[in-house]
Amino acid sequence: MLNKSKNFFPIDLKNDNLSKFNILKPKYDRSKISPGIVHIGVGNFHRAHLSWYLHRLMQENKSMNWGIIGSGVLNYDYQMRGKLNKQDYLTTLIELDPSGNKNSEIIGSMVDYVPVEKNNQPLINAIADSRIRIVSLTVTEGGYFIDSRSGLLDIDHEEILKDIKNPKEPQTVFGAIVKALRIRKENSYGPITLLSCDNLIKNGEKLKQAILGIAQNIDKELSTWIEEKCTFPNSMVDCIVPRTGERELSLVKKIGIIDEAPVVHENFRQWVVEDNFCVGRPQLEEVGVQFSSQVHKYEDQKIRILNAGHQIIANAGELLGINTIDKALEHKGILSMFEKVTKEEIIPHIDPLPDLSPSDYYQLILNRFSNPEIKDTVRRVAFDGSSRHSIFIVPSINDSIAKNISNKGLALVEALWAKMCQGVREDKSKIENNDPIWDKLNTYAIQLKTNPLKWFEIKEVYGNLHDNQSFKDLFVKWFRSLEEIGVEKTIREYSLTKS
Repeated sequence: MLNKSKNFFPIDLKNDNLSKFNILKPKYDRSKISPGIVHIGVGNFHRAHLSWYLHRLMQENKSMNWGIIGSGVLNYDYQMRGKLNKQDYLTTLIELDPSGNKNSEIIGSMVDYVPVEKNNQPLINAIADSRIRIVSLTVTEGGYFIDSRSGLLDIDHEEILKDIKNPKEPQTVFGAIVKALRIRKENSYGPITLLSCDNLIKNGEKLKQAILGIAQNIDKELSTWIEEKCTFPNSMVDCIVPRTGERELSLVKKIGIIDEAPVVHENFRQWVVEDNFCVGRPQLEEVGVQFSSQVHKYEDQKIRILNAGHQIIANAGELLGINTIDKALEHKGILSMFEKVTKEEIIPHIDPLPDLSPSDYYQLILNRFSNPEIKDTVRRVAFDGSSRHSIFIVPSINDSIAKNISNKGLALVEALWAKMCQGVREDKSKIENNDPIWDKLNTYAIQLKTNPLKWFEIKEVYGNLHDNQSFKDLFVKWFRSLEEIGVEKTIREYSLTKS
């Protein structure tokens, strides 16, 4: 039990100390877990989501042969491995309830984390291990090399071309997977299921495009084997998981644990998956995972309302110097804009689900965003806007054009993002680099003062939207308003307009 005396000191999180913690923790013998999954991209979301669902099964002594091996290809992954290795790959999860309750538990479904090396050989070896049956990924929306104009793999992307020309030394996640699949095929280790857990419409299909796009240009026979034997289920994942900072490190210490990588999360989770696993899977339905043939409808609703909503709120919040999403929604102008854009210009393009209408889902999302305990920063949410606007916002713009439905608010949303990318808040403070292509965005955004249409030359975001003059005219109107009268007055003007 934890020491509650005046001399109380937090204790290091590791296997040998588990008995000393007086919170929910693994009841199972972690030494009896064998690996079945390699997960690429071990961020906070993965540890609050897939890792947690498997942990719940293991608490019932089920799925003990589905342990997770972590992996990655970025410097972030190198740092995360160092932290988790020191604590036996255990993670403290802290659930933040709106009422102020903080429920905590320690999860132990991860059993290893392969070294992060430039040649990716440890990752390749892990995937090629005959015990592995699933490779799952959370590599962010921008990590799939999607051409915004075609929606397909950008086969001419510099990094993809490097992997095609140098298949023995792949640098991307997808090149490493292809090389590992070649080893599995040559050694008769069998196919695997490749499971995307990223916020993309038809994420399984996008993952398949990436893998086959590389394989077809390296080895036709291997490509055919992958297409015929491996499976790529689509999935929709949902749980708000802020970044870990000083507040989160302090929270975990208050419950008596020294954890260098704790995770806080909201009191909501959802995972909807196609039941398309070629070599078996954990019985995830026993712990709340939904298996459905209509995953794309769940994905579409979530991406267009939750993920797009985050961008609508965060860009305006950043410009006004508001730090968190819940505080941004306390601003009447931002709240009114979010509600009006969502109800009038996004929901009309969403197919209703039998168990939850788009309007009811919006209300659920509004309540979740308003959770004062989450403290989800606008900076985290606004990160990588070039990918997120392309995937979360632009589809609704294109639908509105095709259906001749109002897109005034969506044009304002894009103008706010462009204004944010100028790198200066309304109070003249600096907005730091927050996008993989920030230099380009910042350069273009500054040029908008004299050439407002320059923004639509960012083809990786807008594709062929440059050809639609009416939407561009709306964008120019709002951008000039932001320049002339500022964010608050412009948002108020939009909120008072009739559809």
